[in-house]
Amino acid sequence: MKVPLTLLTVGSESLLKEELLQMMREEGATGFTVTQADGEGTQEFRTTEWEGPNVRIETILTAATADKILERLSADYFESFAVIAWLTEVSVLRGVKFES
Repeated sequence: MKVPLTLLTVGSESLLKEELLQMMREEGATGFTVTQADGEGTQEFRTTEWEGPNVRIETILTAATADKILERLSADYFESFAVIAWLTEVSVLRGVKFES
């Protein structure tokens, strides 16, 4: 049986990876997929390369948990860091794996 959930995707500077994962855990996320990411945004380039590649963090959550994480991202990161986030509605098999 399929269970409707929300996929939260966050693109960020790699230096924030552990901090973002910890914040997401605090808000109820229980698992993640983290990959290196390259891309280009409104600034078109990165100031320095020593920061390392960007990261893409994906986690599947309830809509309520995703909203809590987005509130913290907005309040704590959006203004000062290169962070972007988006939500995608997904249908998941083995939905019991995502219950808290």
